[in-house]
Amino acid sequence: MLVLTRKSNQSIMIGDNIEVSVLSVLGEKVRLGITAPREVPVFRKEVFIEIQAQNIEAAASSKEALDRAIRTIGDGEPAE
Repeated sequence: MLVLTRKSNQSIMIGDNIEVSVLSVLGEKVRLGITAPREVPVFRKEVFIEIQAQNIEAAASSKEALDRAIRTIGDGEPAE
């Protein structure tokens, strides 16, 4: 992990086109501003983790539906 020290109104660059700016520091809270191309998703970590969990759940349920459909085709009986 790279650790950098920045003050309010200072920034760091990630690659050529992502800028992370420190907007303010109030006690233990730091406000960050992120400038990135629209095609680069930016999420808070807790939101990102929830999205990943939902994607895994959706993929599992899709696999189950596909398995049921394959069994139906194999035995000629409708799926439950």
